[in-house]
Amino acid sequence: MRLNGGRTIHSWLIQFSAFVLMSLLAFPAHAESIRELASFAGVRDNQLVGYGLVVGLDSTGDQTTQAPFTSQSLMNMLSQLGVTVPAGTNLQLRNVAAVMVTADLPPFSRPGQRLDIVVSSIANARSLRGGTLLMTPLRGADGETYAIAQGNMLVGGAGAQAGGSSVQINQQASGRIPNGALVEMGVPLNLGGNGGTLELQLNNSDFGTVQRMVSAINNEFGQSVAYARNGRVIALDGPMDDNARVNFMARVENIQVTPTEAPARVVLNSRTGSVVMNSAVTLREAAVAHGSLSIMIDTQFGVSQPAPFGQGETVVVPNADIDIEQQEAYLQIVEGAQLNEVVNALNALGATPQDLMSILEALRASGSLRAELVVI
Repeated sequence: MRLNGGRTIHSWLIQFSAFVLMSLLAFPAHAESIRELASFAGVRDNQLVGYGLVVGLDSTGDQTTQAPFTSQSLMNMLSQLGVTVPAGTNLQLRNVAAVMVTADLPPFSRPGQRLDIVVSSIANARSLRGGTLLMTPLRGADGETYAIAQGNMLVGGAGAQAGGSSVQINQQASGRIPNGALVEMGVPLNLGGNGGTLELQLNNSDFGTVQRMVSAINNEFGQSVAYARNGRVIALDGPMDDNARVNFMARVENIQVTPTEAPARVVLNSRTGSVVMNSAVTLREAAVAHGSLSIMIDTQFGVSQPAPFGQGETVVVPNADIDIEQQEAYLQIVEGAQLNEVVNALNALGATPQDLMSILEALRASGSLRAELVVI
């Protein structure tokens, strides 16, 4: 089944999206604080992970016959608590689930601080709603324990089943525990340990932005304290005193810098059909012919019966009706020096987003599209 005017709807959506995009990009580049463009080396989060058990589930836990490591983990935990389970015991657990616990350890964390954690089932538990996470060590990439997690689960999903029917809203196999982990050890960070030298790392490599940032920092302090090392890293001569270093870093982060314009780039999302281009994209004159080939297959099933008292069998015979429709295509001239002209020229072809991807790739190969294509 095809809807009349489908191409018109697609074209209208493309034009509306382009209008919104042009409205956002019409404003000139403005100054941003350095904290939005870069960060100091070493000042970052650290990922933690741990394996644990969630108990207290309402018969929605792991089926231990299919997840034997759940019962094995429980027996190991019970043995540490002084409870001995006889060898060969087949535990039939329905209220326990094996889970993975993840968290991010912020920079400068100290023992006693709290972290939010995410708990996710790794076996066949149907729901973690109402469960309690038992004490779980959270380790870093070096194998050291940096936090201990424990607490009651907060699951946003819900579900019910009866008589062979079921309904579910959102995900029930994972949840969160706000402030569910207690930091036991912080990650050592020695800022300015190399004679007070600090490193400022840009979020995106850009030589022009680095040059402007170095000039802005030196102008702010009235002397040469910033030096560019490459297109991403800037070295800073910071104070040796801790308090003075913090004031120095805060002052650097608040300096306003106007970044250089991003290079011309078109981003194509092959999964959703989204096409996004920035304001630097231009289009040289080119001729494009675009037409859609529509193939429709309609299968109807008939029944073939043998003659009376025959030896054959009754069989179902499919009858396929195939129709091919080729829409007319004409060469059209497309050209644009600005983003709105590029969008208008491409909209004139009446292409859907999926077809637009192929057209943009062909325009880039011909040298008409002056932009880099990025497929995500």
